[in-house]
Amino acid sequence: MYDLLLTGGTVIDPENGVNGAFDVAIENGLIAAVAANIPRHEAKQVIEVPGKIVTPGLIDVHCHVYDGVGPNAVHPDLAGVRAGVTTVVDAGTAGCATFGAFPKYIIPNCETEIIPLLHICATGLSTSPDIIAEASIDFEGTLQVAEQYRGLIRGIKARMVSPALEILGMEMPRLAKRAAKEAGLPLMVHIGDTTKRYDPMVIRELLPLLEPGDIITHLFTANPGGVLGPDGKLVPEAREVADRGVWLDTAHGRMNFGFEVGKRVLDQGLVPHCISTDLTIPGRLNTVHSLVEMMARFLGLGFRLEQVIAMVTTNPAHAIGVHDRLGTLGVGRQADVSVLELRSGRWTVYDAIGDTLRIEQAVVPVLAVKRGKVFEPEWGPHPWGWEPERAQ
Repeated sequence: MYDLLLTGGTVIDPENGVNGAFDVAIENGLIAAVAANIPRHEAKQVIEVPGKIVTPGLIDVHCHVYDGVGPNAVHPDLAGVRAGVTTVVDAGTAGCATFGAFPKYIIPNCETEIIPLLHICATGLSTSPDIIAEASIDFEGTLQVAEQYRGLIRGIKARMVSPALEILGMEMPRLAKRAAKEAGLPLMVHIGDTTKRYDPMVIRELLPLLEPGDIITHLFTANPGGVLGPDGKLVPEAREVADRGVWLDTAHGRMNFGFEVGKRVLDQGLVPHCISTDLTIPGRLNTVHSLVEMMARFLGLGFRLEQVIAMVTTNPAHAIGVHDRLGTLGVGRQADVSVLELRSGRWTVYDAIGDTLRIEQAVVPVLAVKRGKVFEPEWGPHPWGWEPERAQ
């Protein structure tokens, strides 16, 4: 007998090409069946989800959940299962000198699965700015911690920002890439200098360093150092990097997402693989809000629903190397499921520089199922709940 049956919804599983009226059965924390009209008496618990969208568990491939250690980091469950998201990737809040509390105190005390990356700065984002001197990078310590927590740490993180670039120049991302290669991990690189002090064309030196499996985050940044040159055209290296298998992530954040930049990038044929939040406490309150709201923004930018779901399920699962168990509803995979509602209306959303976009579809979390356990969402990031601001 199944432990749980989700019935009456529309299942969209881009990895397996599924889009239709199917039920999802779960047993022993795994997907047991995806089929039409599974008999209700075959399950111990039945949850009716008519009119709802049932997807593989959503994955936020860039957020900050080192709660209590990283300044402004959110509680993992606030970003995760209480927001319809089953897995979050902490994008380098911790470095080798601060990582130990993650597996000891954070991961055991939440329901959301956390996949951490390791910052090339030894103290991670415990301080701001992160890299303040050459000694901020402990190369050997980074390798030791990556080895100590092999299987848990899934990548190295570097940020192309000042003062790190002013102090170390391109030696900083080169060290990060070398650490990633020696540790057998991908490199995630933040692009866009939020202080706007360093050479904006540093992107042309960075991109040739990246190899298949590496990740660029903040693809739509409006800050100097993004993929658009001064003429508004894509730098040639941006097309090349996508062609050779580097993952492209949008990661909104408080300061690194512009609608007009995004439209120009898309118009020139460079399409991101992943949608993520770069969620922090102030970001949740002021600009980012939630992964489901990021999904609605991409619907507003013209993406189809199936594309958007792929960008928060199968694509991030492949990018972070967990596609063997996450990102799909294939039988035998981990029972991570998100149940969402797609609402029609008129809303206004804002990017990191205050520009607006009118959207006509909102995505709202209904349930998250993590390893077969059911979680209801909390109230939402806005005073009125999960929907964006109503258009006037």
